[in-house]
Amino acid sequence: MSADTAPGLLPTDLVDMQERLLEKARSARAGRAAETVYAGPRMRQTALALLADAALAEHDSPPEATLHVLVGRVRMNGSGRAWELGAGELIPIPPERHSVSALEDSVFLLTVLRADPPPAPAVAPVG
Repeated sequence: MSADTAPGLLPTDLVDMQERLLEKARSARAGRAAETVYAGPRMRQTALALLADAALAEHDSPPEATLHVLVGRVRMNGSGRAWELGAGELIPIPPERHSVSALEDSVFLLTVLRADPPPAPAVAPVG
């Protein structure tokens, strides 16, 4: 860490995280593991490890998100179409139900932009 780093703001070692998550996935019955990398008010990043042939079942898409493969190969299936991605590839997640399966032991970074919070109710002036 350099002297320029703000207090409380530390880098994440993604290589170390990949190894740790794959090890957790190897001991998990479902063959997967996840860890939050960053959670802010507008964005959330989660690293997920899937062992070969493990999958995330079909689910709804977040409002806006990307999937970035860090290691391995995955397939994302959407509405009648599929994308195969390898290490270093990033794709926006389509606004449709989709699933993700690992073609080999893999780790990917899911980045989700959170929806804007609802506006605060207006407060009527007193008096």
